Amino acid sequence: MKVLVTGYAGQLGWDTVRQLEARGIECRGVDMQDFDLTDGQAVKDYVQSYRPTAIVHCAAYTGVDKAESQPEICAAVNGMGTVNIVRAALSVGAKLVFISTDYVFPGTGDQPFRVDDPYGPLNVYGMSKVQGEDAVRSLMTRYFILRTSWVYGKNGRNFVRTMLHLGKEKKEIRVVNDQIGSPTYSRDLARVICDVLPTEKYGIYHVRNEGFLSWYDFAKMIMEKAGLPCRVIPVPSSEYSTPAKRPLNSRLDGSKLTEAGFAPMPSVENALDRYLDEIKDENW
Repeated sequence: MKVLVTGYAGQLGWDTVRQLEARGIECRGVDMQDFDLTDGQAVKDYVQSYRPTAIVHCAAYTGVDKAESQPEICAAVNGMGTVNIVRAALSVGAKLVFISTDYVFPGTGDQPFRVDDPYGPLNVYGMSKVQGEDAVRSLMTRYFILRTSWVYGKNGRNFVRTMLHLGKEKKEIRVVNDQIGSPTYSRDLARVICDVLPTEKYGIYHVRNEGFLSWYDFAKMIMEKAGLPCRVIPVPSSEYSTPAKRPLNSRLDGSKLTEAGFAPMPSVENALDRYLDEIKDENW
């Protein structure tokens, strides 16, 4: 197997390359400096020169709020950019892993969304990921769509790092308590990517650490485990005005993963413990 991983500069792309290398799988991580996702010919030329047997497409426009004022750019990267990756994959006969999000759903109710539930994105970013999923599903048969939520990892900015920084600087912070989901450690998500890649168990999976909680609950957990005295105050989302509307329900039903025979994801708490250990030598 020979794997091309896009979005190498990000949290998930970086961890995926690390995991592939640890398993002795030939791979190459690429990012913006290697080719422009919106340039179909450039994407195709690069893929045909490397000739991977699989592509893991982690690269994406991820500025959720910024996307509201840049819908064309977001759609070009996450929608048309994915079309370009799909066409390039087909040109060399490569299978594809596409990373998607809970934001493709409407965020209503209090039950976990299943893999076949209907789309209903609330914002530009979510719609662009629907466009990406549609491209994969309509043009390919050998694909894995992995939807995830609230990702954090070593190689990049994320909610955990922000909380650690604020916890050192402030006596109290306010965090929303009505958005519920599953924080997901990129290292665990990368492990699943490497598990599914050699198989032919194609389709859509929800991949997130086990357990549901609010951002407020997660912030409290971070402060307690890091030994920071900062007080976390719960507030409703209505107190925060952001350009992009966020789903209140980001719960994803991850049962299909284990039903297909893949190892279950660790708990949210276990993942956070390992992540804090991984970054323990950093000055937040």
